Amino acid sequence: MRISERGAVVRSRIAGVSGGVLAGLAAVLVAAFVLAPAPLAAIRPGGGFADQGHLAGSLRAAFAEYWRSGDRAFATGMESVVDYWLRYHLVKAVTAALLCAVLAALGVRLWKAYARDARPGPGRRAALASAGVVVTMLALFSLAMVMANVQGSVTPFASLLPMLVDGPGSGEASATLEQVRQQLASGGPASPALQAMIDDFARYHLAMAVIAGIVAAGLAALSVLLWRRFAGTAHTELRTRRVLASFGVVTALLPLLVGLIAVANTTTAVDPAPALLVFFEGGW
Repeated sequence: MRISERGAVVRSRIAGVSGGVLAGLAAVLVAAFVLAPAPLAAIRPGGGFADQGHLAGSLRAAFAEYWRSGDRAFATGMESVVDYWLRYHLVKAVTAALLCAVLAALGVRLWKAYARDARPGPGRRAALASAGVVVTMLALFSLAMVMANVQGSVTPFASLLPMLVDGPGSGEASATLEQVRQQLASGGPASPALQAMIDDFARYHLAMAVIAGIVAAGLAALSVLLWRRFAGTAHTELRTRRVLASFGVVTALLPLLVGLIAVANTTTAVDPAPALLVFFEGGW
């Protein structure tokens, strides 16, 4: 075997191993995203919960106590739940970001392999394209998870609110939620506890508006780069041009969707109280 052929074989094997490593790392990160947040968030003594049901029950009890106090500052029980939820989202955000990076690298490798594959027969190319589509969709989903968990990290209190309205609650919890609804519906001055909820609800939506704006700008910039690469690619490289054009279109359309998310969240952040009432009435 000639040296050039041996080099080609070695490069091919390295590429295959690297792709396998990326796929394995992605699988590990998916498992970590599901399994790691709860135990890692509970690293502080007394800072964990047995399961989601226990967390929801503790939240409802702590929230009822917080509401009765009338204070803006969290009581000990409420502060413990909110701190745990902050750590939980931080772990998820970091894990999702790592997963997104790994999937992006794997997707680039797959699409390059598809564009450059010169072997006869459509079977291998179809497999590469299918794998590329799946990995790309997973990368976009992981990006959405990064956005959601960064938002939850910024405003853990507001991100806990769905647990208050979901599922059965005790008589005290139900009575507390009814008092929240009545005070929001009255349109009168808000108690310190309710004002804290309104303010954090506004920050919750403002955080997503900022995050979505950054992501939309990044996707738009990526689209410009892809179209420039497309324009500079020879017309004979049909598969490369096809891949670049496809991703150019996708990354040009996605900012429109993400931009709508930014606008919707900005609107809510500007006037959060009516949206919070709708939320507590089950309209979220």
